Amino acid sequence: MDVLEVAARATGTGPVCDACLGRLVADRSFGLSNAERGSALRTALALRDDEDHDPVDTADCWVCEGRCTEFDEWAERAAEAVEGVEFATYNVGTRPPPLIEENEALLREEAGLDDDAGEPFKSEFNREVGKRVGRLTDADVSFDRPDVQFTIDLAEDAIDAKVNSTFVYGRYRKLERDIPQTEWPCRECKGSGRQGADPCDHCGGSGYLYDDSVEEYTAPIVEDVMDGTEATFHGAGREDVDALMLGTGRPFVIEVEEPRRRRVDVERLQADINAFADGAVEVEGLRLATYDMVERVKEHDAAKRYRAQVAFDADVEADALAAAVGELEGTTVEQYTPNRVDHRRASMTRERDVYEATAELGDARHATVEIHGEGGLYIKELISGDEGRTEPSLAGLLGVGAEVTALDVVAVEGEAEPFEREEFFRD
Repeated sequence: MDVLEVAARATGTGPVCDACLGRLVADRSFGLSNAERGSALRTALALRDDEDHDPVDTADCWVCEGRCTEFDEWAERAAEAVEGVEFATYNVGTRPPPLIEENEALLREEAGLDDDAGEPFKSEFNREVGKRVGRLTDADVSFDRPDVQFTIDLAEDAIDAKVNSTFVYGRYRKLERDIPQTEWPCRECKGSGRQGADPCDHCGGSGYLYDDSVEEYTAPIVEDVMDGTEATFHGAGREDVDALMLGTGRPFVIEVEEPRRRRVDVERLQADINAFADGAVEVEGLRLATYDMVERVKEHDAAKRYRAQVAFDADVEADALAAAVGELEGTTVEQYTPNRVDHRRASMTRERDVYEATAELGDARHATVEIHGEGGLYIKELISGDEGRTEPSLAGLLGVGAEVTALDVVAVEGEAEPFEREEFFRD
């Protein structure tokens, strides 16, 4: 259909503002706003029919009910809603009143157009308000998880500004034993610290089984510096509470909700965390990260290297130990859920590979064993056999009871590629 015929039919329905008229042919003449298209159509129609030019006041438009005059107002309200919040990207969404959507459908029908012709009202509202928000805040539009998502509810005359989380990546070393990775609520009182009217005997009334955690040494500092409302610690797996995390450390991401600051000096932040942890925990390689880094840290396949101090129930000869370790190297181990974690892990058999294994006797009843294995390999059970739940095991191959007396994780690295790839970081 000819665009002037579309304009004639549309304007014949009553007062239609330039923006609503122009939206009907929004796919024509790239570079024009809908209001400019509508004004041009109205002028061309008057020339064609040799009639007086009769512009329509937007406030009188029966389609948008004057809403197309409110772009500046809503942009200013959006900017005010995030005053004091640091952000680089944003997006705008709009919930139009049902009546406006009905009016739009009726206008297209009267103009002889398909239901999806031109551009919807809410798309124009998003764009026009969005352009103005960008000018007011010096930020850029993003359709891929922006820093701030504005939602305009025209029917409720309200705007919601959702400040999305920001993320900090790094690696931590845990230099003291008996520190969990995250807070460990007491199972007996479920973190309340109480058993009825009395303090919980199991946790001493604290609500937690351990006083400190890697999370508590790191997340509150990041939350405070970024002026957020809450911080969550995400680790690439976790070591046992009584194990050290040494070497290059374990990858982690701290997610800060509703941050008012996003651009921070990560070197200073790193120094602040290390000073606060006072030697119990160290972090390094802090970088600002993207949302996708959380999934990468939690899901990326990783291999681990361990060093275990092992005590035997009977004397062991060096040749026998070397032979047993040689049999473990390169094998696939079957591990039924260990006794020590069966209260919180599904009961099942897991297969994990041992890539490398070495051992050195200290004396006839003590050795240092180093294992390089697939992520998820239970090292203590690989040594002890866990009453037959792990096959093969060092104890089983030796025919001698064996127990890990101290365990250190010395490396956590990606199986196929490093955790640290540039697309997962931001400036």
